[in-house]
Amino acid sequence: MTTFDKREQGFEAKFMHDEELRFKATARCNKMLGNWVTAQLGLTGDAAVAYANELVTADLESQTNDEILRRVLKDLAPKGISKQQAAQKMDEFYRIALAQIEAGN
Repeated sequence: MTTFDKREQGFEAKFMHDEELRFKATARCNKMLGNWVTAQLGLTGDAAVAYANELVTADLESQTNDEILRRVLKDLAPKGISKQQAAQKMDEFYRIALAQIEAGN
């Protein structure tokens, strides 16, 4: 195996690790965002759990962060929560999720 091959394998392994980390962080972020939205909407119990889980699985079906944000904004519209507020929460939750995963939690 040449140095180039080893280097290529290293880059591939790092890419796979980074993608797995991003996937896990996004799923965890969406769960936290879903929990925050349910609190804003006053949902509890099974309805709250279902809503948060829906945001996690919706992203798995190739939805983008923008689509998740649009859905959340539509649901939060009656509460007067702005796009900026929801986007800030989403960014905050992503940073928290990434830190938790990197720490092994």
